[in-house]
Amino acid sequence: MNVKNVAVKNIQRTNSATIDALGVCGVATVHEAQGRTGYLKPYMRPIYQPASCSGSAVTVMLQPGDNWMIHVAIELCQPGDILIAGCTSDSQSGFFGDLLAQSAMARGVRGLVIEGGVRDTATLREMGFPVWSKYVSAQGTVKETLGAVNIPIVIAGQLVHPGDVVVADDDGVVIVEREKAADVLRKAQQRESKEAEKRSRFAAGELGLDIYDMRPRLQQKGLVYLDSLDEYYLLKD
Repeated sequence: MNVKNVAVKNIQRTNSATIDALGVCGVATVHEAQGRTGYLKPYMRPIYQPASCSGSAVTVMLQPGDNWMIHVAIELCQPGDILIAGCTSDSQSGFFGDLLAQSAMARGVRGLVIEGGVRDTATLREMGFPVWSKYVSAQGTVKETLGAVNIPIVIAGQLVHPGDVVVADDDGVVIVEREKAADVLRKAQQRESKEAEKRSRFAAGELGLDIYDMRPRLQQKGLVYLDSLDEYYLLKD
């Protein structure tokens, strides 16, 4: 058996309540809450906006120009999963379109994250199936070369294990390690609570300079306020 060509049937998943709550927090908050880690490279963009979802990662390793393993992965998906697919080398082919989306939706899949291309984007938007991809491409694919399903993969600079939590919205995609999901959620909700308080202060007209007590540090760093541009030119002279 080639250990690179496997499809793991059973994976551990985070409980759905935690997954959904992380989705409510959103990518930016979750990314900050876990120490600014787990964020996929920003070229991973939603094919339409607004778009958001969260779910358990079903990982797929594809071969260039070959979408065979996506078909294999869909069979192994459960409701609430998100397909997250990488490729052994950069490929701009359209690995996924409306027919595969229909199949995925029938299994309860919430979305797709793929470091490759997708097509039929207008139809995907009409279907309400969210996709985050590196490319949009009409180039077709074949079904000839094996890859793998539900093994650890690296996609857009991040290591993803099967069952990790995927949070995706208009800001991109962030991965939360399954074992840390509950703790990250707690920190994200604490952050949201603090931001709500700050938002009300901003709305009342307070400045970030005062809310974050920045003035002493600016002075320490050497920032000098001048009354006019004339003073600036005098300093230069």
